[in-house]
Amino acid sequence: MEELARIAGITVRTLRFYRERRLIPPPRREGRIAWYDDHHLARLRTIAALLERGHTLNGIAELAEALDNGRDVADLLGVAPPTEEEPVRLTPEELAARFEGEVTPENLAAAMTLGYVGTDGDEIVHISRRLLDVSSALVREGIPLAEVLTAAARVREHADALAALFADVIGRHAPEDSLQRLRPLARSVVEAELSLAMDRRLSKQD
Repeated sequence: MEELARIAGITVRTLRFYRERRLIPPPRREGRIAWYDDHHLARLRTIAALLERGHTLNGIAELAEALDNGRDVADLLGVAPPTEEEPVRLTPEELAARFEGEVTPENLAAAMTLGYVGTDGDEIVHISRRLLDVSSALVREGIPLAEVLTAAARVREHADALAALFADVIGRHAPEDSLQRLRPLARSVVEAELSLAMDRRLSKQD
């Protein structure tokens, strides 16, 4: 326990507190000896990253419970399950390979906060194949994953605002059950406007 606390940069008292709060899984025991491994260290570093991002210990405890019990972190965070996006299942090794070693505790915490990733047993579930493919492509282009996730959070804010705008317009002028049916139209408008905005941005660089 002392060695794990030292490597994680916390006190033994803090480590015991985390164990009591079930923020980390119990160690493997052989008689009276408790064995901690890299999974415990990764969890401690993730806890530290979540605390730095402003999460409370109660909230982290809920996330830890979700991870340990295979619950969908996206559901826990209140992110509705997608109706058009295809989830992707990966092993931790496959996820690390996609992002060329940038799956740090800090980046994992950010992805969890966005609701991008959850767990199901030993697998990691990403909420959207399209977002996973785009994110990994941007990292291959040399953009740090932390920057990709920061941009994703800003995109999420704008996307939520656009969804609210369309829902309001449709709700005021169409039958109640029209939102799902007209969803492709809203998506087409956003795609077209973004394409035009990129055209304007590129023309300024010429």
